Amino acid sequence: MKVSVTYLGRILSIEETIKLIEESVADYIHVDFMDGKFVPTKNFELDEVKEFLKNTKKKLDVHVMVNNPLDYLSTFSKLNTEYYTFHYEAVEDVNETIEKIKNYNLKVGIAINPETPVDKIKPYLNKIDLVLIMSIKPGWAGQSFIPSSLDKIKELSKLKGSFKIAVDGGVNDSTVKGIKDSGADILVASSYIVKSDNYNERINKLKNI
Repeated sequence: MKVSVTYLGRILSIEETIKLIEESVADYIHVDFMDGKFVPTKNFELDEVKEFLKNTKKKLDVHVMVNNPLDYLSTFSKLNTEYYTFHYEAVEDVNETIEKIKNYNLKVGIAINPETPVDKIKPYLNKIDLVLIMSIKPGWAGQSFIPSSLDKIKELSKLKGSFKIAVDGGVNDSTVKGIKDSGADILVASSYIVKSDNYNERINKLKNI
């Protein structure tokens, strides 16, 4: 089980938070990038994100909550990015988006919102590396886990190929057992980690429950 930690919901500055994630036992820094259009909130300008992350040695798990994910691809490809995950709901041509991400030698992820059924992405599962199940409404940290997300994880587990299943939203010590038992591979955690005073303790708890 891997843990990807996002800086959303933090109590420290963005620079301090990224430094603590970088120094922790987290497997990835989860990069939430929002354009204020696909989701109502906008967190940072692209140039700010480049500055925050330019020296990170830990791999980046990039999640773009934007209407035009290909517009940001070149920038993120120049950082230490492993996964580049776009929203199924945000694009008209999913296959084209997948191919263009692959052309940058990045692993491809598709995220689906709570209201989007797994059936919608079945045609693409053999072409991608990651499915990101949104277990909260995208755009805000600190929301409660949506229980029906477990059914989606179980459904994907039965279809399992080479892709990983990641879960984003409401991940904490109360929800993690159900998420793991359903078949997830990667936990995306925010407030549970970055509002604590001991990142490693919380990350290890998620890994070991």
